This record gives sequence, structure tokens and C-alpha cells, in this order.
Amino acid sequence: MTDVVMPSGEPFYSPGGNLGVLLLHGFTSTTSTVLDLALRCAAQGYSVSAPRLPGHGTTVEDLMTTGWDDWSGAALSAYDDLAQRCERVAIVGLSMGGTLAVHVATHRPDVAAFVFINPYVKHQGAEWDELAQTMLAAGVLTYDSIGSDVKKEGVVESSYPQTPIAPAISLLDAVKVVNENLGSIVAPSLLLNSTEDHVVATDNGDEIVEKSNGPVERLWLDNSFHVATLDNDHELIESATIAFLAGHLGR
Repeated sequence: MTDVVMPSGEPFYSPGGNLGVLLLHGFTSTTSTVLDLALRCAAQGYSVSAPRLPGHGTTVEDLMTTGWDDWSGAALSAYDDLAQRCERVAIVGLSMGGTLAVHVATHRPDVAAFVFINPYVKHQGAEWDELAQTMLAAGVLTYDSIGSDVKKEGVVESSYPQTPIAPAISLLDAVKVVNENLGSIVAPSLLLNSTEDHVVATDNGDEIVEKSNGPVERLWLDNSFHVATLDNDHELIESATIAFLAGHLGR
């Protein structure tokens, strides 16, 4: 594994009070996408954790050695660490971070609240599985990057320049199970959806609205693409998240 971590890609932890917030980044990305939001949460006095998921933030080759079990295990471990220190813990998930948030909800029913930002919770269809498997069988190990889907000019996401296929397949497989478990969400959720997203279709959010067993507040982001936390609506996301956490997690 590579020791050098991308800029702003280090894990973030800020000890605070007895209320915790876990922030989870997306596939091929880094903690840089949730860092500003983490800092805002920390400023409110929450204990905040934003782990760097295994294989992320270094090189594509590192990510190729990991898969869903590694990422989901890290998410559960980070949640458990916060839960040991805090009375109540909320989870904020961006993209695959939202997938992981649902996985945590399935195994840890005491999650106090959720914030989903352009979450990936719906499988695209069998043709995606077939395409990925065909490419891998042909010796193609990576395809184009899914990073930097940002509308704001001059903003570049700190993410990998390629998307490794084998880890992506593990995510495709996992999201099918995650979708079946959306009913395990019983806590309140804030769902933040970009109206234009070139990575995750907006109907992923519909799945949370329709299948969650907890109340869902949905807010549309009209001026951002997929990585909305780095985009034009970042201030709206941050202020809406802080207000939601104050109402459902506490100060």
C-alpha cells in the first residue's frame, strides 16, 4: 500500500461532546469531499469522524486490492468507535458513502439520523454487471474516472484518474443487497439531491423516499452536479445539514 496520501485526503477526527457525526466519502474519492462539512459539524461541538476508506486517497493500484467488505467494515468500525464515545450518532453519506450508511443502519439500528447526499442505493441493471465482467475477462482493469462531476468552474475533486473495475463490481453487487435493506432505516433522514447528476441517477433518492421506514426530508440542489459538497450549493448543504442535526441529533 502507498504511504503518500492525496491532498486533504487524510482521515479527519475531532473530539467534541457526547453527540457524534460520522461522514463517509464516495467511491474513488477522498475525505476532502466531506472535510468542510466535517469542520462545520465540529464547530457545533459534535464529535466528528471522517475516515479514509481502505484503498482510497493514495493510488488506483491500492484500491484494486480492496472491495465492499473492506469499505463496509471500515464504516462499521468508525461508527462503533464514535458510538462508544457518544450517546447518539448520526451518519452523513455522499454517493457510496450513502450506500455505506444504509449498510451501517442494517447492522446498527441505533443510528440517530441520516444525511444522504446524492446517495448510490439503486443498481443500474444487469447490463452493467455484464459489461463490467466482460471488460474484466478481457484484461481491462480500469475505465474512465467518475470523479470531478462538479458544475462550479475551477473545482477539481481529489479522486482517482481511473475507476478500477474489480472493486466497482463488488460495489455493484453490494448495492443490490443495500437496496433490499432500505427498510432498515427508521431514523429521520435528510436527502440532498442534485437535479443534474452525471454519476448517480436522481431516482436513487426516490428509493430512499419510498422504502425508508423513517421520515425523509428532501431538498433539491439546482446548481450542483454529483460532488455537490464541493459545488455551488455547498453552503446550502452545510447549513441544511447543521439545522437538521440540531433538530434530530441535538447540540
